[in-house]
Amino acid sequence: MNHLQTIYHLQPTPTARVQQRLAVRGIVARRRELLLLYTGRYDDYSLPGGGVEANEDHALALARELAEETGARDVRILRPFGLIDEFRPPRGDYDVLHMLSYCYVCRIAATLAAPQMEAYEINNRMQPRWLDVDAAIAHNQAVLARGAAGMGLSIVRETALLRRIAQALDAGEL
Repeated sequence: MNHLQTIYHLQPTPTARVQQRLAVRGIVARRRELLLLYTGRYDDYSLPGGGVEANEDHALALARELAEETGARDVRILRPFGLIDEFRPPRGDYDVLHMLSYCYVCRIAATLAAPQMEAYEINNRMQPRWLDVDAAIAHNQAVLARGAAGMGLSIVRETALLRRIAQALDAGEL
């Protein structure tokens, strides 16, 4: 898979205890509109997706995550889009969290079912929305420019991904 970018929220040391987390993200487009998640807690837009569970391949993880977060059905991966890796503050007994986000261009059924979000997603006020990619980029850039105190780290990755997707759409590659 094409490596798109490495993001450093912190710089790992050579002796750092690194926890690795694998995630998948789905790119579902209708012309320039994307199926995105709006997170009210952070006031940002992101691609649907999440962690790959043990004994789960990327296709199964993506179908599960898109169904949970957006209500998408009949998720089919068309092709890989790219990989973003990021080094984030740790969880638990580690010094660094190394997140690998594998992004795929997908097709879904024409209508969405009701999302089946997890408790933290409900608490974060996440909602699936179809939104023009340029509007999503502009919104996230405004949030980044404000440097809001409650801003999440994921907005950096998500805005970078949205820019790459916009470039691919402009080039007729999606």
